[in-house]
Amino acid sequence: MRKVFIVEDDEVIAAQVSKHLETWQMKAKVAQDFQNIIEEFNEFKPDIVLMDLKLPAYNGFYWCGEIRKVSQVPIVFVSSADENMNIVMAMNMGADDFISKPFDLQVLTAKLQAILRRSYGESISVHELEVKNVKLNLDDTSASVGDEKLELTKNEYLILKTLMEQAGKVVSRESIMEKLWGADEFVDDNTLTVNVTRIRKKLEAAGAEDFIATKRGLGYIVGE
Repeated sequence: MRKVFIVEDDEVIAAQVSKHLETWQMKAKVAQDFQNIIEEFNEFKPDIVLMDLKLPAYNGFYWCGEIRKVSQVPIVFVSSADENMNIVMAMNMGADDFISKPFDLQVLTAKLQAILRRSYGESISVHELEVKNVKLNLDDTSASVGDEKLELTKNEYLILKTLMEQAGKVVSRESIMEKLWGADEFVDDNTLTVNVTRIRKKLEAAGAEDFIATKRGLGYIVGE
């Protein structure tokens, strides 16, 4: 399991990123002491660092330089200050990439995985998503709660995968149906409701009650 050190002072963003990365089987640690980032870095020994630019005390450029004195671990800047000069400075300081805020969590994960593959020369294969006590097997498209395995239809699998990939975030009914359309399946609004109901019944029978919550007028969410 690869370790990601998140140096981000926005607690909401840091928590969302941490939770999402752990869903993709990465161990995430959020920086706590912005006066002593190097101490936390040395203690955690991460495989990659997500670094915000604007931080309390010292900015991301400073901490990037300090990390580069002791390690060549990949560093990815994440910032809303995405002017060309900041990007150039980040790369000159030894950063490996620069991602602008706001960002999509799926894109962020894909970029981290690509950098990890390049940096460590290995294929990173994620075969399972896990949210709370529910696991989704990406190889055989089944789900499990504890030791109990649940067989899913194609649509049920795609719906659950879409929700678990964005755990903690409300996913609209429209975006779920677009996912299923992309799989060459015609799914209308009523069909979606039926499938979600079936998934809920299977999960509840296995002990995972209230795993999928409905946000009226917005969509569905898992992992609250």
